Amino acid sequence: MQPVRGALAKAVAFLVVVGTLLLGGALPASAVSAPGRAGETPSDGRVWFGPDLDWGSDAPDGYEGRLGATPSVYGVEIEYPFDRSARDEFLRATRAAATQGAVLAVSLEPSRSLRSLTKADAAAANRLFEEVHRQYDTQLLVRFAPQMNGTWVRWGQQPTAFVPAFRTLAAAVHAGDSDAAMVWSPSYGAGYPFGESAGRLQTLSGSDVAELDTDGDGRLTAADDPYGPYWPGAESVDWVGLSMFFFGKGKATEAAGRDVPLTRNEVPQDGEVAARFDETWGYEQTQSEGTFTERFAQGEDRPMLLDTGALYDHSLRGAAELPVKQAWWRQVIAAVQDHPEVRGVTFLETNRREPEAGNRVADWRDTADPGIAGSFRTDLEQDGDFVLGPVTERVTTQEGAAAISQQYETGGDQMAWIVWCAFGLAAAFLLSGLVGRLLPSWRYPDDGKPGRDLRLDLFRGFIILAVVITHIEIGGPYSYITLHATGAITGAEMFVFLSGMVLGMTYPFAIKKFGEWVAAVGAWKRARKQYVVTLAVIVVVFALSFVPFLNTDAITTFTDRGTGTGGVGAEGRVYDLYPNAMQLLAYPPPWFAIRQFLLLEMGPWPFNIMGLFVVLSLFIPVFLWVIRRGFWWALLLVSWGLYAFQALNPEFRPLNSQFESVFPLLTWQVVFTHGLVLGYYRRQVIGALTGRLGKVLIGIGITGYAAFLVYVWAGDQFGFTPAPFPASMYNDLYNTAYQRVDLQWGRLVDIAFFAIVSYAILTVFWKPISAVIGWLWIPIGQASLYVFVWQVFFALAIASIPGVDWFNGWIGFAAHTALILLVWYMIRKRFMFSVIPR
Repeated sequence: MQPVRGALAKAVAFLVVVGTLLLGGALPASAVSAPGRAGETPSDGRVWFGPDLDWGSDAPDGYEGRLGATPSVYGVEIEYPFDRSARDEFLRATRAAATQGAVLAVSLEPSRSLRSLTKADAAAANRLFEEVHRQYDTQLLVRFAPQMNGTWVRWGQQPTAFVPAFRTLAAAVHAGDSDAAMVWSPSYGAGYPFGESAGRLQTLSGSDVAELDTDGDGRLTAADDPYGPYWPGAESVDWVGLSMFFFGKGKATEAAGRDVPLTRNEVPQDGEVAARFDETWGYEQTQSEGTFTERFAQGEDRPMLLDTGALYDHSLRGAAELPVKQAWWRQVIAAVQDHPEVRGVTFLETNRREPEAGNRVADWRDTADPGIAGSFRTDLEQDGDFVLGPVTERVTTQEGAAAISQQYETGGDQMAWIVWCAFGLAAAFLLSGLVGRLLPSWRYPDDGKPGRDLRLDLFRGFIILAVVITHIEIGGPYSYITLHATGAITGAEMFVFLSGMVLGMTYPFAIKKFGEWVAAVGAWKRARKQYVVTLAVIVVVFALSFVPFLNTDAITTFTDRGTGTGGVGAEGRVYDLYPNAMQLLAYPPPWFAIRQFLLLEMGPWPFNIMGLFVVLSLFIPVFLWVIRRGFWWALLLVSWGLYAFQALNPEFRPLNSQFESVFPLLTWQVVFTHGLVLGYYRRQVIGALTGRLGKVLIGIGITGYAAFLVYVWAGDQFGFTPAPFPASMYNDLYNTAYQRVDLQWGRLVDIAFFAIVSYAILTVFWKPISAVIGWLWIPIGQASLYVFVWQVFFALAIASIPGVDWFNGWIGFAAHTALILLVWYMIRKRFMFSVIPR
């Protein structure tokens, strides 16, 4: 296929050129495309730029923050073929680049001999490239075995093995749908064949020596071509690249020799970069074949990617760091202006030991020092040729967190569940009134004394189990009930509401017993414990990601179902929920990674609401201080004001923590604060609602809400307009009233509806309900926070068991039942109660 495609491409190019001549040059030069070019390129006259990072201690978030601007390309080195470690590293880099809408220049560094690389390895790489392109629309520049003409790399100076290996990977990539561009990228040829610096020439095969001996004198010397023997052919190459570094040696005769010791930091001589482009800097003999750019960029009509940077040794005297590096990057910028074939530049951004510097640590970074970073940014912006990001679709970590809250695209069946759940609960509510009169012995034995309300504990037990079942994503009747039969309510809303209510009931006892200040300190200590436990869970899950047989991706990443904020087009996209976690292993860890960890910007997705509880818990003493002085109405007024502010400013995030994309703090606090107020005034509220007027009003509200929903459903079902509402009312209702993240009005009404009806049913039917299920739900509800912590590890355990059809209804039923009983048993034995908050 490759020869045929090459012949066709050449024929097309020939016809286009002939046509251009016949038309008198009617077609512009840009209309003639280079054969084999893949993917995106910068717009005419523009250049992508960015860093080639040390991804072990750095990341795009850190670089962007230091530079004060968003790059358009990032470089990363990955071992090839892809094993699990390399795959994970590649995916992390891809997702990190996607958060900034940046191109990713992937340097594939062979971990095996070039001759052992197979078509299967290439096919596996291409599948990975296709996967990330499909998910993130990422543009990849694939630098396979870069600097292959050097002796300092394992794959160096082996043209007879390199060329077939490059062609094999290129064939797989070009036959796929990844739009990845293959980059052929040798090192600048001055000092070639670099024999004295590495002593590798003695190990070369006879066939390689014959291939490299371009002048035919039987020897490999400086007179031989440093590039041509490694050229894989135009059909395999989409971009050409060149590594061109300043090693701190100012003289042309010393620039490429490792045996020349670096004794002081020197500013690059004027015109050095230009001389390198002219292939005159550092060569012992003049290159007769022409310059690299003339032969491979201009001659083959290929865009060029330059990999560059300037070394600085802080242990040596001489010029200061800024003059050394600024002189270099300004020369690079000037050379880019003079060479329009250069369409991308990556600047080496790392600290590493360099043989050129006597194996001392050399600093290649342009952004480590704020002053140098500012000068670098200023020069880049003043030039105007370099492209700032984003240049591809930007897939942020906030979008990843928001995608966790999967929504239904239309009302559809979900709206029908809301309607009929409301109808059924309203009917049960009316029935409870009759049963309460006929069977008063079934009622909850409320003697009016203060104490724990077991109805709330049982209700919380049901809610937390609904959360656990939802997060452990397997099929079965339990999942069916939690996903459908509760209408518009999910466990999260009631979990937050009931937590506030319980605290509103119990906190006053602490005040009465210990005093207001001691109770406040106790509440803050509880919040601190919640925060520490949250950080511990994040760390433990991250540590478990290094255990080979555990599928931590199930909770440290999230796969969009196509019903998230990105819509159907994002279906299958995988979001990384642990951004920059690997950088925490660096010593010392960079501040941006520490900040993201401490502010809960990373963590397993089934656990993200814990951050909301941590923040809300800090305000409990303040809220209760206001409530106890009778200003509950002021607290609720402020709460609704914050709710309205968030509704009008949906992108506002005071903390930018992971939970805020799913549970916006200023929105969800309204449920918690109402729970606090109701819990504090529980007996007064119950007294008012159970009075004659209260019963009438509650009955009208419950039946009216259910009747309204049935009415608009019937209008849609039977084809009439449910006046005074529009005909489209039913179809629009779910998306305008019941979205969970925003806690829209319908969902708020449903919270109140569900809470009132459930409380009434539990009051009237307490004896039979408690006898059947109270032994299980009550202790679980009393330790709901404890259960919530453990469900993260239950989800991980289930996801790590291979070969099980978890969507088989019977298997799902058995697994959920076993986990529920395990939770009950752990609570009964008080397992780790001293460590995990309850």
